[in-house]
Amino acid sequence: MKPDVRIEPWTDADLDLLRRLNAPEMTRHLGGPETEEKVQRRHERYVAGDGTAQMFRVVLLPDGEAVGLVGYWEHDWQGETVYETGWHVLPSYQGRGIASTAVTEVARLAAAQRKHAHLHAFPSVDNAASNALCRKVGFSFVEECDFEYPRGHLMRCNDWRLDLAVPE
Repeated sequence: MKPDVRIEPWTDADLDLLRRLNAPEMTRHLGGPETEEKVQRRHERYVAGDGTAQMFRVVLLPDGEAVGLVGYWEHDWQGETVYETGWHVLPSYQGRGIASTAVTEVARLAAAQRKHAHLHAFPSVDNAASNALCRKVGFSFVEECDFEYPRGHLMRCNDWRLDLAVPE
């Protein structure tokens, strides 16, 4: 059964959620937790937006508890500008289909922009759960690649691509 999930724009009130998502078990495939200063800067970017990124908290209904984040942003990849997506769901809520529901919704919103042909995800080759989520949501595997994240650190990732073409 699909979980009842809503995504809502990121706000100032979501800083504590971002701190909770910055835990070692949540960031082991991303180079580990960020410093408090970096978390604060990330939060400020999420709140401010810049017209090329949309970040959302993932809310579990009916109680309205924020259990994760999902978003999309512009990324230059192999000579073209594409949308990239990323997500986190708190450990106690994983395995329930929450992330796949949220990523499906964020893909729908990205497609509605009619700006870029593809949405990419770059999970670590070692992140079995995120790679399985990409398959479940309908992304196509492109290739294994080196990907810089965080800045200055290359990690081995899988490039997954979702066609954002919206039929007329």
